Amino acid sequence: MTIKVIIFDFDGTVADTFDVLLTISNNLASEFGYAPTSPEEISQIKNLTTREIIRRSGVPVYKIPFLLRKVISELNSKIHVLYPVEGMKAALFELKRQGNKLGIITSNDRENVQIFLQNNGLLELFAFIYGGTRIFGKSRVINSFLHQANLCPEEVIYVGDETRDIEAAKKSKIRIIAVSWGFNSQKILKQQKPDFLIEHPHQLVEVIKLLQNPPI
Repeated sequence: MTIKVIIFDFDGTVADTFDVLLTISNNLASEFGYAPTSPEEISQIKNLTTREIIRRSGVPVYKIPFLLRKVISELNSKIHVLYPVEGMKAALFELKRQGNKLGIITSNDRENVQIFLQNNGLLELFAFIYGGTRIFGKSRVINSFLHQANLCPEEVIYVGDETRDIEAAKKSKIRIIAVSWGFNSQKILKQQKPDFLIEHPHQLVEVIKLLQNPPI
């Protein structure tokens, strides 16, 4: 069945936010009672699932939504100086040129996403933006979107950089393109068995073209 909508995660997938989010997270460590991440620990953390990272931090589950809101609030002051992942802007324009409908579902704030897209000349490419989803709540938003848009799961594909993106897509029974340039490593993403695993934004165009025109 032809893909009608491509849904993107935002942080780490479209926007190159890893370094600034790491800095914000480290600055909030003492307030929320977890250890800051050292440069030496970054590669280790990238090899953990989102749930493993939360367990490792020791932050109580009930505090996670408060921490997430604080991180997003702090990001608002930095959003003006952030840029897309290298190669992503060209890939998005090409996907749009080919007639694909693009959207974003993210845990980040919708306003942050809009400011970023506007500043980087990308806002007109996206038909919708759903922000503020719970850290493990993307599948519910995806399901709501499918219902409202009267779409079958086979007509939608999700693009994300974290294991929780793969988890959400599988719960919603939609295909997932995992990208290795964001928050999780290629190794841990591969273990979660996404439908596709890519290393550069230009491969997005290749995968979507393959799905739109499958070999006979």
